[in-house]
Amino acid sequence: MKKLALHWQILIGMALGVAWGMMASSFGLNSFTTDWISPFGTIFINLLKLIAVPLVLVSLITGVSSLSDISRLSRIGSKTIGIYLVTTVLAVTLGLILVNVFEPGKAFSPEKRDEFKEQFAGATTEKSSNAETVKQQGPLQPLVDIVPSNIFRSMTDNGSMLQVIFFALLFGIALILIPPDKAQPVNDFFEGVNMAILKIVDIIMMTAPYGVFALLAGLVVDFAGNDPSAAMELLLVLGYYCIVVAIGLALMIFVVYPALVLTVGKTKYGHFLRGIFPAQMLAFSTSSSAATLPVTMECSEKNLGINKEITSFVLPLGATINMDGTSLYQAVAAVFIAQAYGIDLDIMAQLGIVMTATLASIGAAAVPGAGTVMLVIVLQQAGIPVEGIALILAPDRILDMLRTTVNVTGDTTVAMMVARTEGQLHPPTEITVR
Repeated sequence: MKKLALHWQILIGMALGVAWGMMASSFGLNSFTTDWISPFGTIFINLLKLIAVPLVLVSLITGVSSLSDISRLSRIGSKTIGIYLVTTVLAVTLGLILVNVFEPGKAFSPEKRDEFKEQFAGATTEKSSNAETVKQQGPLQPLVDIVPSNIFRSMTDNGSMLQVIFFALLFGIALILIPPDKAQPVNDFFEGVNMAILKIVDIIMMTAPYGVFALLAGLVVDFAGNDPSAAMELLLVLGYYCIVVAIGLALMIFVVYPALVLTVGKTKYGHFLRGIFPAQMLAFSTSSSAATLPVTMECSEKNLGINKEITSFVLPLGATINMDGTSLYQAVAAVFIAQAYGIDLDIMAQLGIVMTATLASIGAAAVPGAGTVMLVIVLQQAGIPVEGIALILAPDRILDMLRTTVNVTGDTTVAMMVARTEGQLHPPTEITVR
């Protein structure tokens, strides 16, 4: 019997996880789920995080050193960052258009707003405190943070991925500049390490369906508590806001990205979606672009035919600085909260949101919930009450899953565009998915 493809296994794991979570909430199995099932989801996430830094470090070094030409590296780098900024601004602008047209915040009653403020007071204070720390830093602090003082310390923290990328780029450039006979043994070493790391990724992905099941089961139990109807009621109250965000994210995946893939990538979008579907499903279940990175790279190379030289540079960079889904969500959430408080934002305030959300998305870590902290900075810049973040915390985990899927799709779209313009796209005749 033919083995079921990985993406179908992940989908089945997701469905069973949701079903188990609802059943556990109904029959009082919350503690059992939290103690005996949810930890396996944490283990799966830890395994993905474990391999993220080594994968980025080694793949970037091998990718950059293989270019053998500094001018080519500069061209690919500037092209990549330029396209990332354009797609991010498009996402923020789309979010602002939708939230101003549908005005979901005006559906909130003052009573419900006060109820949410009280319920999420603790979480709101924590997010505000974290954002205040970021805000008090100087204007050039993000640039300072990119350069590590100790690369080994940076490699112990997935949140320092930009520092790892900086070191890997510097190391790769150095390999290009030294004599080829001296560089070759080092290149061979990293090539071997890269193959070993990719094999570890294969091993980890064998556990993906079970890890996704545990993640979703734990998520549903945490959200619903002992009363599944409470979760349903909360979702209905915030449903309008969620729908607006979901529409924006759907437009990115089914309108904006197809236009880019078809016109620049010269590829049928159906082929593109089939190729990255496993990565999208993993992004949806983990809410982490960094954790999904190994699978995104594998799908891009094996299923879409993007040269490893491009994926090893563009995708790790994208997982760190390209957050189209997150920036769109920040635009919608900020105006939504303003509407709920009865605040009218003029065109200049909304242009400020575009700028702040774009820059905030670059600084957001590629881990679950990071976008929420950066949202506080967006709110403060626009003069919107930070306390209003309590209004959107309830459904944020679900929306985080959706926007991470958009983030990963956007990264792959840009990788395909860069690969096509560099003559490094050679689509396989058939998509093979494990």
